[in-house]
Amino acid sequence: MSQIKPAKMTNYRWLICFMLFMATTINYMDRQVLSLTYPGDGGIEAEFHWTDENYGMITMVFSFAYAICQLISGKVIDWLGTKKGYFTAIGVWSLGACLHALCGVATEAVYSDQLMAAFGTTSLKAANALAATGDLMVAVATTSMFFFLAARCVLALGEAGNFPAAIKVTAEYFPKKDRAFATSIFNSGASIGALIAPFTIPVLAKYFGWEMAFIIIGALGFIWMGFWVFVYKKPNENPRVNEAELAYINQDADSDEDPTEVTDEGPKIPLWKLFTYRQTWSFVVGKFLTDGVWWFFLFWTPAYLKAQFNINPTDTLGMVLIFILYLITMLSILGGKLPNFFINKGMNPYAGRMRAMLIFAFFPLAGLLAQPLGDKFGTPWFPIILIGILGAAHQSWSANIYSTVSDMFPKSVVATVTGIGGMAGGIGSAAINGISGVLFTYADETQMQLLGFTGKPAGYMIIFSFCAVAYLIGWCIMKALVPKYKPIVVD
Repeated sequence: MSQIKPAKMTNYRWLICFMLFMATTINYMDRQVLSLTYPGDGGIEAEFHWTDENYGMITMVFSFAYAICQLISGKVIDWLGTKKGYFTAIGVWSLGACLHALCGVATEAVYSDQLMAAFGTTSLKAANALAATGDLMVAVATTSMFFFLAARCVLALGEAGNFPAAIKVTAEYFPKKDRAFATSIFNSGASIGALIAPFTIPVLAKYFGWEMAFIIIGALGFIWMGFWVFVYKKPNENPRVNEAELAYINQDADSDEDPTEVTDEGPKIPLWKLFTYRQTWSFVVGKFLTDGVWWFFLFWTPAYLKAQFNINPTDTLGMVLIFILYLITMLSILGGKLPNFFINKGMNPYAGRMRAMLIFAFFPLAGLLAQPLGDKFGTPWFPIILIGILGAAHQSWSANIYSTVSDMFPKSVVATVTGIGGMAGGIGSAAINGISGVLFTYADETQMQLLGFTGKPAGYMIIFSFCAVAYLIGWCIMKALVPKYKPIVVD
């Protein structure tokens, strides 16, 4: 008699992971349009007469709004479920991205009479308006900043749902041992988005105007929504997931449960009670201290290249430098595999991740050399390579810190806890971006001196130094709060 061969395991979970990757890529492209259309001739900075303080205020408020919305979005996604929650989130942030294109029109409408009287046109793009100074241009800068702030808040409201939803989907479709790797794959969308952005957004802005750059990139999210409706179902409800794959996904189920029939996501835990767990605070501290590092380089690298080396993001060299930076960060995909090495050696998932995160925490120390080497040799290549290494370490760290949530909390609250940590990360990001804008303006006006640097470079040295040590500080506090693997048990 011939034996019946067991059905080959399907791999539908990787299609889901690809959808998460695409959403994260679009997320970061939408987020980066402003930073790539801000500096240089023909950019937003020149058109609206912004200073670094104006730009720093916008990045700070976006970060703060993102932080607050993370707390809300995590709870909403746990309530709506991943399919509806993710669909809603990307719809809102795509709308927010497109709204940026109206900020210039709105500003011109507010000051149409004054602009016509002063320059004979209502267009802020007119040569005489671009060259103008005085009270009218200060008013234009302030008003346009508030319009952009409104658009950024809508963007933040939607984008805040990306990671809580993605981490919840990962917990649904992957066993614990694979979650860090799956997270590193979709999280690499942040690097891919940043990688594609310098070769698309400045070109769109140059030939079609910065407004069309926001509209075209924003429209990508609406396309993703169309695919998500047909692709996503929970594993146990998905006809494209066979029993073998379902058993693999649910291999962490209790030994007396049939892994092909696990549907329980665990007990519901009130939001207030989550704040009583040390595991929550460990995640919060790790995100608060390190998220701002990535956001700082995401928002300020184009401005840094302009201030330090007079390189515009629309220049060929500017595009190549930013491309190389984010190409280096793609090494972070390997960071999702490192914990598996320790887990296969017998360590529990949490211990394996913490060991890997300690290793990643040492790499950002290279950031301490970025400014000195760039200044000594007069080239942007040293800072770009070292910032790229720091970025790769951050994304590796990020993939693993997210996975600690699904290691220790039931699936029913994974998005909520992720949102709490995201809120902390957003607050940290708001702080570093707001402080940076004020610091760079102050350093430039006072010609601050520090360690041989004068003016803005001295300000950048201060921020780079914090970024270099933030991960080691964060790891030590996390380890002190949760020394050993301790899953949440609800009585």
